[in-house]
Amino acid sequence: MTLYYRDDAVQVTSESIRAGGHTVRIADVTYVWHARGATTMAVRGRVLGRGVLVLLLSLPPLVALVCVVSLVYSAQDRGDWKLALAVLAACVVAALALIPFLELPLGWLDRSYERGNRVHELWVQHHGAEVMLVRTPDALRFGQIYRAVQRAVEQQGEPR
Repeated sequence: MTLYYRDDAVQVTSESIRAGGHTVRIADVTYVWHARGATTMAVRGRVLGRGVLVLLLSLPPLVALVCVVSLVYSAQDRGDWKLALAVLAACVVAALALIPFLELPLGWLDRSYERGNRVHELWVQHHGAEVMLVRTPDALRFGQIYRAVQRAVEQQGEPR
């Protein structure tokens, strides 16, 4: 028996698929497909959180740009470039010092895109009946499960 995928709720082996309270023998599976399920509040929250995070990451550079343009215009009016250049240099040094702290929110944003923005369902045709085995909003996990089921079904059809 070959194990293709296993987590706390799903197990895919060369002999069977165990998920959602169902146990389906691979030999009895005639067709496998996936569908898009109804969107859940968790998915909507993830998309909203992603938008807020992008907004929060975009605002500081935009505010800094407005401040720089304002500083350049005021320095040009007064003819005092030394103070303007000192303020700009201090801002550049501060921005460079804060760059490492962007790792955390950018990691959150990256994981948000990995998890996807819709609900995925895995269906099989088993003894003539259509059975939904997995329903998850996690795109990465769904892709791993779906590929494991595909490999198990493909291996079943090959002679040993």
